[in-house]
Amino acid sequence: MSIDVLTPNLPESVADATVITWHKKAGDNVHKNENLVDLETDKVVLEVPAPESGVLISILKDNGAIVTGGELLAKIDSVATSSAISSPLETATTDSPVNQEIPLSPSVRRIINEKALDPTTIKGTGKDGRLTKMDVLDHIEKQQVTTPTVEPLTTINREPTFPASEIIRTDNTIPLSHRPEQRVTMTRLRAKIAERLLQAQQNAAMLTTFNEVNMQNIIDLRNQYKNRFEQKHNTKLGFMSFFVKASIEALKKFPAINASIDQSDIIYHGYYDIGIAISTPRGLIVPVLRDADQLDFAGIEKGILEFGDKAKAGTLTYDDLKGGTFTITNGGVFGSMLSTPILNPPQCAILGMHAIKERPVVENGQIVIRPIMYLALSYDHRLVDGREAVQFLVTIKECLEAPAHLLLNI
Repeated sequence: MSIDVLTPNLPESVADATVITWHKKAGDNVHKNENLVDLETDKVVLEVPAPESGVLISILKDNGAIVTGGELLAKIDSVATSSAISSPLETATTDSPVNQEIPLSPSVRRIINEKALDPTTIKGTGKDGRLTKMDVLDHIEKQQVTTPTVEPLTTINREPTFPASEIIRTDNTIPLSHRPEQRVTMTRLRAKIAERLLQAQQNAAMLTTFNEVNMQNIIDLRNQYKNRFEQKHNTKLGFMSFFVKASIEALKKFPAINASIDQSDIIYHGYYDIGIAISTPRGLIVPVLRDADQLDFAGIEKGILEFGDKAKAGTLTYDDLKGGTFTITNGGVFGSMLSTPILNPPQCAILGMHAIKERPVVENGQIVIRPIMYLALSYDHRLVDGREAVQFLVTIKECLEAPAHLLLNI
């Protein structure tokens, strides 16, 4: 009996998807719930499992094809069987280097198939020992240390890579024939990021205000309680939870900054969904902490850690990414000293954190050394006045420099 393999229903905000990797070819045996193909949208990568076991008799959409929800991708003959059809474990060792019993994200499975790796030999650092993309890349790098090789470019490789021999030269003359370049298709996520950044620049009157915060009290409090916090809550106490809490207190005081513009209307949100910008190999994504004002410090830290694990494994869902009333981005983890973050439409403000550096400051008439961080608040001047923006940032500064504001809710 012929069974259709269909594109899964896409969320309302997603019009279509791109076929990026088929894990089976026509004539291959497949097993129920085995991943057949990866579809890339402008937010996440979707896996399409086999609806039934059988033989993949035809593939109707090749790599690179644009598909919509419910569109026919392939056909499976559930009656056709052959001696080659065996248990899922046996098929995993013959059809693909990836053991199908090991849960792998699309990006991890793609690399393992390309490099013909055995996932059982790689130690996973993700949740429940799950393999992440960084685990696989680290494993490949360790192998290359002993046996250096130059991998050929493939259609899956989205970033240009050139052999060092093509770039390093001893003379000052580089023949035109030895100046390599490569044209690659922009990923759906990168195209969406470009679209939204351009939208923010064109459709908002964006302005940025700056301030600095003395992180000494936060650092002292964190050092004093971080071990007890981790033992009790099974998660580390980071800086981001303090910034989320401080931002919520400031948003309550200045509700316009938690609002958004819809044509000629202003929408004031009575809830606090905080977006946390996360850098991934595919690009910048912003998962959202729902009702962050209802979370304690441990809840915030666990939520951020879960988002990070999902981002590495490529398992973030649309529900994780949609919505949000305010965004926090931390360029300090990459060493950024100062920046002007770009709005995340339709939100009207975004907070930028930066690197903590020891600097001389004046306290009670004395010059002392303190750990200082520069803060940046970009806002839509159509909705937020400069006075509100400055006072909002000052409120965050006050909450962080006196953590009792956050702990005692005063």
